[in-house]
Amino acid sequence: MPHLPPETDAALKRAAHAYFAACRARLPGFVQETFGLRGSLRLHRHALGWDVAKAPVNLALSPVLISCRLGGALARRLGARRLGTWLSTRRILLPTQVTKATEHAILTGLLDLPAPGHDHNALAKALRAEPALAALFEQPGSPLRRALSDYTGTRSAVAEMTTALGTMGTGALALHSFTPGMVSLAPRVAAGLAQQAAIAAFPLGGLAGSMWYGLFPAAASPPMIGGALAALVILGAVVTAFAGVLADPVQTALGLHQRRLNRLIDAMEDAFTGDGKRAFAAREHYLARLLDMSDAGIASMRLLG
Repeated sequence: MPHLPPETDAALKRAAHAYFAACRARLPGFVQETFGLRGSLRLHRHALGWDVAKAPVNLALSPVLISCRLGGALARRLGARRLGTWLSTRRILLPTQVTKATEHAILTGLLDLPAPGHDHNALAKALRAEPALAALFEQPGSPLRRALSDYTGTRSAVAEMTTALGTMGTGALALHSFTPGMVSLAPRVAAGLAQQAAIAAFPLGGLAGSMWYGLFPAAASPPMIGGALAALVILGAVVTAFAGVLADPVQTALGLHQRRLNRLIDAMEDAFTGDGKRAFAAREHYLARLLDMSDAGIASMRLLG
């Protein structure tokens, strides 16, 4: 907050608490409208286009995001606050159209703030021009922008986990195997394709081929495994870009969206009226990376075995 007389500062803080209380009151209706099935479909129509290409890039950048967040926390604990803040405010993931649409919905629908360039009135425009207030709400490293970036980043992680659940279901039902990701799924898919191709090419016919390769399974070549992995990664990118259509309604029904947005409001309220230490914690990235590590570990054990 800018330096103000005590009575003015206290009045502004009371007004801020009332404002954030109003945001919490709007939260249930906002979640239902924005992240219910119809709302999620409206959001994800923006994924048609480059969002599909950005999905695998963001997947590759997620470990960098976690490293920056952990490095920032460690730097602050060691007293290097400037370095810690710099690391914690890096926006690593590529912004997608769904991310931008989500941020716009939160700004205008939940927080009731004017979108950039669309001020409600002259007072709102004047307040946005005040540097101290702009530092809280507008600038790229501001508490609001940082919290919004971390929140929308969790959506990428949840989409990845939804895709991973899909690969696990596919592996369990079709291949009778535990496959938490494309890396562990690809060798199984390639082995199945190699088996079918070998049976089809067996000189004594399909029945005899099934019997022969039932006893001596065909092995997939490295190029076939690589091709299967490439195809699955492309398929995974498409699925991940639209995974929120399934994940959003489920999270809405379970109350996850509401709890996560409550934490977002708490972090912004603390930044405005408190000491700014109650940052929004995005835990979903860590869960997604655990699935990645298990995927790589399972694939490595099968290759070595």
